[in-house]
Amino acid sequence: MNHCLRRVVHLLLPVVFLSFATPALRAEETLDPAREAEITSWLPAEPAGFAWPITNRAAWEQLGANAAFADIIPQADKVLAKALPLQPDALYLEFSQTGNRTHWQKVAGDRRGRVEKFTLAEACQNQGRYLPALEATIAALCREKTWVMPAHDGGLQNFHGKAITPDLGATGLAAELAEADYVLGDRLSPATRQLIRDNVRHRVLDPFRAMIEGRQKETFWVRTPMNWNAVCVGNTVFAALTLVNSREERGFYAAAGEHCIHYYLSGYTPDGYCAEGVGYWNFGYGHFVLLTEALRQATGGRLDLLNDDKAIAAGLFCRRSEILPGIFPTISDVNPGTKPSPQLTAYVCRRLGLPAKESLVGMSEGLAMSLMLSSLPENLPLARQLDGYNDSPLRSFFPGGGVLLARNSPDQSPAFAVALKGGNNNEPHNHNDVGSFSLVLGREMVVCDPGGEVYTARTFSAHRYDSKVLSSYGHAVPVVAGQLQKAGADARGIILASNFTATADTYALDIASAYPVADLRSLVRTFVFERGATPALEVRDAVAFGKPEAFASTLVTWGTVQADGPNALTITDGPSTVRVTIDAGGRAFKWHQDVIDEDVDTKRKPVHVLIELTDKIASGGIKLRIEPVGN
Repeated sequence: MNHCLRRVVHLLLPVVFLSFATPALRAEETLDPAREAEITSWLPAEPAGFAWPITNRAAWEQLGANAAFADIIPQADKVLAKALPLQPDALYLEFSQTGNRTHWQKVAGDRRGRVEKFTLAEACQNQGRYLPALEATIAALCREKTWVMPAHDGGLQNFHGKAITPDLGATGLAAELAEADYVLGDRLSPATRQLIRDNVRHRVLDPFRAMIEGRQKETFWVRTPMNWNAVCVGNTVFAALTLVNSREERGFYAAAGEHCIHYYLSGYTPDGYCAEGVGYWNFGYGHFVLLTEALRQATGGRLDLLNDDKAIAAGLFCRRSEILPGIFPTISDVNPGTKPSPQLTAYVCRRLGLPAKESLVGMSEGLAMSLMLSSLPENLPLARQLDGYNDSPLRSFFPGGGVLLARNSPDQSPAFAVALKGGNNNEPHNHNDVGSFSLVLGREMVVCDPGGEVYTARTFSAHRYDSKVLSSYGHAVPVVAGQLQKAGADARGIILASNFTATADTYALDIASAYPVADLRSLVRTFVFERGATPALEVRDAVAFGKPEAFASTLVTWGTVQADGPNALTITDGPSTVRVTIDAGGRAFKWHQDVIDEDVDTKRKPVHVLIELTDKIASGGIKLRIEPVGN
């Protein structure tokens, strides 16, 4: 499966789960004709894509010789030896009938992935070996009833030809075909090139323009503040700039891209926090960069979306979200182990004048993205010169997102750090996790946020929080009067204190609103992170009720949990062990653990550890002190 489809398949997000309203367009939200005319005047006479036409042999031979592209020919040969997988109607209909999405996605990924593999192999080798198979693939793709993915077509309106509502899959395929056409040019037959143009226009470009002009009902992603906007807008505008001959028409799409992309950026807090998590930063911000470069290159540098405070703050998330070197938060629907794309990180840093050891060259999210990044010069023009990204090595704080990453001093051992989360329970790809935390010792996230589950129809339905991974059961937060956290924007962590020093950081949150408990009077969770040769994290919960109720604290881990005397536990994950000392204010408590039995993309399923007061209380709480052992 190609990079683009693999990401799209993983990130499927049916519209029914989105909570973003799409009000009627106001006058100031329509395109400005003067701005459209100005942008049009900057565009070249002819359309163009990324990188180089196949006739530029020096450039393609140099890229083909790069180690990052060493597997292109072997991979293409492997695919070339196989027949094109069939994609019958029954496969598409399976999602609407049973909720299964994996069967169609596997076949679609194999089919669409051929465009990238055959195009790159042919451009590098230049012998015509891959052209017949590529043209047969393009013809087969253009015979499909719809390019919209089944999980985004629950009512089968696209499948039955009653509507055309482009999605991640349709716009992504449009961008891939556009780039293939640009690279290979007249090595493709005139019939194939016309087939690409006709299908991209019918399935993506015309519906998008009709929505912008109010002639078709606007789909949610046109103005949604999350990754769908950047992906779909970026792919659509790039396809137009690459395929459309009319400069005036390209000017419309360029102006629409500049206009619509600000909705995506509005989903970031002013400090650049990405509530969707690192994986969706790669996907969404990556396509923001694709759009940025498409417009910058097409306008000769006159239109640069990165020269914007919001875009810069969002871009720096790739640096500021690092807990410890190579380790990033698993907040939201993130696969544990996910990191910012090194190519995107290199791009952001080079364009902002920051040091970067990463290379721009490499395989990324599909053909267009890979060639966009890999063909850029090392001395990229600056969008803005930054002296730094204003973070202390001791912490990264995102007050807008309610997230604090606190680290031990770089000159101190052991490597010890935490990710502390406030926020609210109505974020994109939300988990009910107000007040949760993760703790890293060495290379292991010993107390973890388990990340997302393997997506199913349930994941994006009214039953989302039946999942013990997505509900607060899967996060290190209190259990109040036997109740887990509720979903919704009114369930939030209010920052009461953020006192940071060289030796300790104190971060206090009022998290009472997250719990649907009528007689809950107050609940404050205070984190105290201590630095030095003997670092520690204290998690202090103070609760008050109108009448006595049950109260418990929880931990989540991929490690092994054992008792360590009457008032302590040890948690061991790989070579890292921490000791958790439990202080219940003199009250009796009990603890037990159980495996969170959900379908997750990790080697081990997470373990839920409940530390529960034996008797109900009117006020009081639990304090946990977590310290490294043997480091």
